[in-house]
Amino acid sequence: MSVHPFVFGLRLLGRLSSGLLSAALLLTAGGVAAQRAPTPAPVPAPPLTAAPAAAASHPAQAHPAQVSVSARRLYERTRSQLLQVRTLVNGSQASVGSGFVVSAEGHVITNYHVVSQHALEPERYRLQFSTPDGESGELELLDVDVRRDLALLRLVGTSDLIRRMTAAPLVFRPVDQPLAKGERIYSMGNPHDVAFAVVEGTYNGLVERSFDPLIYYSGSINPGMSGGPVLDEEGEVVGVNVSTMFFSQQMSFLVPGGHAAGLLARSRSAAPLKGPAWPRLREQVMAFQDELVRNFLSQPWRSLNHPRYRLPIPQEQYMRCWGSATPADAQGLQMQRTQCRMEQALFVSEELQTGYLSVQEEAYDGSKLGALRFSRQFSASFRNERLGGADRDRTAPYCTEDFVQQKDGPPLRAVACMRAYRKLEGLYDVSVLVTNVDAATEGALGRFDARGVSFANATRLTRHYLQGFAWTTPR
Repeated sequence: MSVHPFVFGLRLLGRLSSGLLSAALLLTAGGVAAQRAPTPAPVPAPPLTAAPAAAASHPAQAHPAQVSVSARRLYERTRSQLLQVRTLVNGSQASVGSGFVVSAEGHVITNYHVVSQHALEPERYRLQFSTPDGESGELELLDVDVRRDLALLRLVGTSDLIRRMTAAPLVFRPVDQPLAKGERIYSMGNPHDVAFAVVEGTYNGLVERSFDPLIYYSGSINPGMSGGPVLDEEGEVVGVNVSTMFFSQQMSFLVPGGHAAGLLARSRSAAPLKGPAWPRLREQVMAFQDELVRNFLSQPWRSLNHPRYRLPIPQEQYMRCWGSATPADAQGLQMQRTQCRMEQALFVSEELQTGYLSVQEEAYDGSKLGALRFSRQFSASFRNERLGGADRDRTAPYCTEDFVQQKDGPPLRAVACMRAYRKLEGLYDVSVLVTNVDAATEGALGRFDARGVSFANATRLTRHYLQGFAWTTPR
């Protein structure tokens, strides 16, 4: 069962580490492979001014020079509140991102993935900041929001530098004053650890089919800019740089500023986190998976268009589905396939991303092959499903197999496998493989995966998935 390559085409921007960009979550047929994404060809970092306007000959561009003036004005106005966030190990730079000052007490917003090494191994990694003028200082971690990939830091000390940085902290645009599609906004950060930059782009509304809102931004933001602010024309924060799209231009994504403002409001008086942040992450992932599963279970199944079977296909409210089929005049095995999955995941560490669902259905017609040849090919497809092995974050899968006979559906062979998380106690990955056993030359193969759910929710999801199989017409 193959996997559509578009899923998780998003690449986190920060964590420019050891020459490798932060990993996007890659899916392989049969399970999750928490691997580093291939590094694309390097993109030149934008200059310390706005991205150039379109050619003046275009009639829609009335005042290209004025656009650059706006970007320059905003950068000069906010540069004292911008900083590069560095994670150090053995005194050397392990990764870098960006951040910005949001309070007179020295609070700083960045992405969680920028500081995840320190959050999970504080005894090994420490945090430092650097300003556009080359000055530096220490940072401490107060809280994280792993669901929205945010972190709240605080400048350490009372030096003249910190007093200058906190004299005029950036403010958030009120949530009751939404941007209009097409408005100019300005992303700031330190791309590729080259220099601080401001990149001009366009607000294009929220990403469709996203469980949590993300802003679609037309602007060339690059690795190293994660955690940097995105400002409106008045200099108010509307979003936080977080990711970009693989193999595309001018397609970037922002965490809405309201979530960062909420994190500041909740945790501005928090004491610095002591020890690894696993308990805090577990608490947040637990709450997220409960909400995700509750929403998913409330949605009725759709069905793959098949004359014999009803195969469960999820709604596309926050999942995206792709279909394919063999040509009608093809010889041999005929197949229809639908693959649906969430296109976002929760970043926990470079090796572990979680918090998403996927469904894949395949319907086979082997009438041109005969029963024996069909049985061999159909069985091989089932055996090819991979479930992953033990790693530093999860145990090896524990699987059970049974035959299921439902009142209004075909007899099924079902295999359910679970992997336990080692440091997020009570969370599991569950995979359910299903095939029908009722016909000599026809068959269906389904797979459901949920990453990072409780045992109770794994049970509910498995039952919900099996109940989605039925006959197209009552028998």
